[in-house]
Amino acid sequence: MGKVRVHELAKEMGIPSSELLKKLNGHGIKAKNHFATLSEKEVQIVLSETSRSKQKVAGKKCPVKPSLPELKVTEGTTVKEFAELVGKNPSEIIKRLMQLGEMVTINQPLDPEAIHVLAEQYGHEAKIISPEEAWEEEAPISLGDLEHRPPVVTVMGHVDHGKTCLLDAIRKTDVISKEVGGITQHIGAYQVTLHDDKKITFIDTPGHEAFTAMRARGAQVTDIAILVVAADDGVMPQTVEAIDHARAANVPIVVAINKIDKPEANPEKVKKQLTEYGLVPEEWGGDTVFVEVSAKEKKNIGELLEMILLVAELQEFKSTRKGHANGVVIEAKLDRGRGPVATILIQNGALRVGEAAVAGLAYGKIRALLDDRGNNLLEAGPSQPVEVLGLSTVPQPGDEIKVLTDEREAKRIAEERALKRRLIEKELRKKHVTLDELFERIKEGEVKKLNLIIKGDVRGSVEALKESLEKLEQDEVKLEIIHGGVGGVTETDVMLAAASDAIIIGFNVRPDPKTKEMATRENVDIRTYRVIYQIIDDIKAAMLGMLKPKFIEVEQGRAEVRATFKISKVGVVAGAYVLDGEIICSAQTRMIRDGIVIYEGKIASLRRFKEDVPKVKAGFECGIRLENFQDIKVGDIIETFTMVEET
Repeated sequence: MGKVRVHELAKEMGIPSSELLKKLNGHGIKAKNHFATLSEKEVQIVLSETSRSKQKVAGKKCPVKPSLPELKVTEGTTVKEFAELVGKNPSEIIKRLMQLGEMVTINQPLDPEAIHVLAEQYGHEAKIISPEEAWEEEAPISLGDLEHRPPVVTVMGHVDHGKTCLLDAIRKTDVISKEVGGITQHIGAYQVTLHDDKKITFIDTPGHEAFTAMRARGAQVTDIAILVVAADDGVMPQTVEAIDHARAANVPIVVAINKIDKPEANPEKVKKQLTEYGLVPEEWGGDTVFVEVSAKEKKNIGELLEMILLVAELQEFKSTRKGHANGVVIEAKLDRGRGPVATILIQNGALRVGEAAVAGLAYGKIRALLDDRGNNLLEAGPSQPVEVLGLSTVPQPGDEIKVLTDEREAKRIAEERALKRRLIEKELRKKHVTLDELFERIKEGEVKKLNLIIKGDVRGSVEALKESLEKLEQDEVKLEIIHGGVGGVTETDVMLAAASDAIIIGFNVRPDPKTKEMATRENVDIRTYRVIYQIIDDIKAAMLGMLKPKFIEVEQGRAEVRATFKISKVGVVAGAYVLDGEIICSAQTRMIRDGIVIYEGKIASLRRFKEDVPKVKAGFECGIRLENFQDIKVGDIIETFTMVEET
């Protein structure tokens, strides 16, 4: 047994934590309160003096502690709410917590440890549940009520491979839209009906960025991902990203090989390329559905839709129209004439006009429901996308919408959520794993799998790094590379890392300022390296708890190359504009092109108006000559930085 808290050990020993505190004091062990941490040596001292614990250590039967009645407590419950649960006055709860060494206010959320100790003192065993679980328990779904629902599909792929064109072609095969003249309102999602009256819902997102941003917020909306790959272009970087994002979300992939009408189209080459990423066609003995289509000529669109329905049939997507509705916000906006408007995808139950609902921090009574053709509806069922009018404010994409008994209850929940979100937002951000704390989290049993995203300057480097990492001994924790790509670290990578609790490893590449800012906001760990073996050593050391102090890179300034001048006997000089900070002549310097580090060294000379200067501030122009480097191009970014050991 390693380090434990007083109340945890008391629970193991089957005695009240106040009794254990007395025992500890008797042994000269100073423990301030129930939350104090005991060392392994201190634990052994207590156990060796307790016959019950001796029996437990020896593997003999020990008296069975009578099980306490379970008390379900919602995550983020305040002192006031907890007092109501146990039928006590809030002041009594505050007094008890003060005795335990915790200073709290009536509206302060209780941390999980405090909830467990308090529940035990009032004769209960606490079970902490999320607000969503609390809702589910209010309205359990009977298996007998479940019925097949239309699949929800997201179309993903590389830019210019024909995603929009394919979606337009699919819209035009819709039987209903043909009957009403094909007028379709853009609401972020739409449903098509086929000849046999079967339906498919398509989410019209800008791509895998939105798909992953929603997943990072806990919304699992998509059932099937359509991967669009151009037959004349093949697998591209964004194609690989789309595959990794769909895999991380654990959704089946259907490949649509588009542009087969082009003379240079080569579908067989595309299939061969995709097998390298684990997508093997059925005719080659794999389990991935491939359909060759031409969105431009509307060729094989019907076959693609049939294949989507076939995959959906195998997956057996089910839900019920009974009970109060719940769904997910796909997109939301503030309309000048109609107020807050949210596009909702219903997941269970039926949403009706006049019902009270809460979505994230928004609440209200549903004033109107509109489908993707602008028709007014009285109710909407599972997998149906609708526009909802009547919410108090604009919710965020990924927020869950839930129908409640009345508007007053909806308002109360929305206000409580707003308070709790402010109070626990920082704590939630801290949950992402970092290399620095990896060993501690492995030891505590919190981490069983370490997800990595690898970005490199060339494909060879990424593959070499993948192979080296996969060969590492993985006893305590399993290493899994969820995405590997060429190019700089982007905001999309940070989104995927946030959604998958991953660490980003950059080899000879850099994140831009916006990406860095986003990584800080989402608490995602980005590590950049210039030597492969250092990456391997750091991950090995992190897994063994021997990671050396981290050297933090302090960026001093960034300048953009706006012109280049070739001077005889001197070489190429960059005419640069300092974007932010200061360009310091004596500092370490690197040059970045399209997110990839192409030079690291020193500044040979820094000039302003033909005079050598030690530094140039933001907003000014200067001439920069790099030491032993001539390949400078317009648009390159020059950075100066220094390395400082983290304290």
